[in-house]
Amino acid sequence: MAEPAAEIRSPVEGLLAHLVERGRLDAAGAARATRLREETSGSIPAILTKLGLITERDLAAEMAAYLDITLAAADDYPLEPVLDQPITAGFLKGNRVVPLTDTADELAVAMADPFDDYVRDALVLAAGKPVVASVGVPADIEAALERLHGDGSQRADTVLDLSESGSNEDAQDDLERLKDLAAEAPVIRFVNQLIGRAIETRASDIHIEPFDRKVVVRFRVDGVLREVEAPPHRLRAAVTSRIKLMAKLNIAERRLPQDGRIRLTVRGKEIDLRISTVPTMHGESVVLRILDKGEIELDLDSLGYQGKTLERYLEILDRPTGILLVTGPTGSGKTTTLYASLARINTADRKILTVEDPVEYELEGINQVQVKPKIGLTFASALRSLVRQDPDIILIGEIRDLETAEIAGQAALTGHKVLSTLHTNDAASSITRLMDMGVEDYLVTSTVNGIVAQRLVRSLCMSCREAKPIWPELAAQLRDHVDVDLMALKIHQPVGCERCDGTGYRGRTSIHEILVMTEAIRRLVLRHAEATEIQKAAIAEGMRTMFQDGLDKVVAGVTTIDEVLRVTREQ
Repeated sequence: MAEPAAEIRSPVEGLLAHLVERGRLDAAGAARATRLREETSGSIPAILTKLGLITERDLAAEMAAYLDITLAAADDYPLEPVLDQPITAGFLKGNRVVPLTDTADELAVAMADPFDDYVRDALVLAAGKPVVASVGVPADIEAALERLHGDGSQRADTVLDLSESGSNEDAQDDLERLKDLAAEAPVIRFVNQLIGRAIETRASDIHIEPFDRKVVVRFRVDGVLREVEAPPHRLRAAVTSRIKLMAKLNIAERRLPQDGRIRLTVRGKEIDLRISTVPTMHGESVVLRILDKGEIELDLDSLGYQGKTLERYLEILDRPTGILLVTGPTGSGKTTTLYASLARINTADRKILTVEDPVEYELEGINQVQVKPKIGLTFASALRSLVRQDPDIILIGEIRDLETAEIAGQAALTGHKVLSTLHTNDAASSITRLMDMGVEDYLVTSTVNGIVAQRLVRSLCMSCREAKPIWPELAAQLRDHVDVDLMALKIHQPVGCERCDGTGYRGRTSIHEILVMTEAIRRLVLRHAEATEIQKAAIAEGMRTMFQDGLDKVVAGVTTIDEVLRVTREQ
């Protein structure tokens, strides 16, 4: 154990001092945790993570370092129970303890709270031998306990099904019963575990879909949906009601779509959940969008902007006035790109205002406005007020109509830098889309500086990717798109390991094409040329398409040709 200072009175106080010294916690956070511990008699590790002051994994590592004991890895947990002694599963689950090995001389366990002397003494008494404790990450402990002693689904089955209630009960009785079901421990446990598992697997969305005889639950991980364990069919209404209660939605309204928001601290991370419910044939379909503030990377290089692509983008971004558009379908990372751009140009001598629907992440030093159409606060009305706030830079969440587009254009003409998004397939078609809205061609040519189209592709797992010689047929198809000797090149392929959950991919990166508004492009716009003609002219002036940018990342071993083909239309 690290040598405590003279004024430290207990190991827990020593841990807090250690965390402050290591920069994992500030003095105000330590004082806050101490005060709550005195008021509630709670566990310091649990308090620290529930307050979001430190993540579970970081805290486990620091506790192991402070106590000079082992940090249990995921592989250390047994596949079968190791104890013959009468230690109940309830005790292990309640105190988050997993026996790892049991020998004649000692019992080795992983503990979420290694400072809990009561639990350690109880284990010694039950085992009749010394207990050697290591620190376990709570998520790993819970997963191991569920595997070894899981019975949540059986307990959940005992909850009464709302759909089986008599047809003669009135609506108010149904509503009260639905509230009671949503408050049952198995339902609460299932929803909490579902959100926790989604965050552990880095999912961006949770889909809960009711069907005639079953409920399907799927996580979207790195842009691809995968099915996970679902609750019993009889609990579909209760699970939906629990989520709606958390989001402060009307659980009695099951005929109309609803949107809401939940703010949680899960595993020591601050999480925002955007909730959408839509009525279907067999109940309400629920989608939870996970916004993890700790995971967002506001750095253009880490988002896939590199080399000449980054140079081209920064040249447009650094212009003092004009419009920069980022285009692509929903879920292509447009907003993240714009946030990273704002983070780069956010300085003390610039005033930045945004109008968004919704505000996905709060950015320090930037004034952000949430659109509220129900009270008349639309993109257009908000923009009129923002222009009078004397901003240097304005971010518009999305240009959806002519009025918003024209106000953005006028703002750019009067000396403002404007960043926004548009839903189009590629950069060139964004120009025709603006003119289809009714924006005058002269306004497009005089205000738009550049347009970026982007898609997200899955990144290869660097722990298990495997290099293989390129197939001759593939080399022949790609020869005109890359400037390397393809026959001497090895293409990396996904394999699958524990780190990437067997998929071969971990994380995502973006591929881009950047159209710069040159004189040649302006002439084409003024004569209302087709998007294909504008595209050809941009390529002739040096624009690399998303397909070509994707191939560059394939050659660099970042992603695979299958991923690039999946999100682009070129073959």
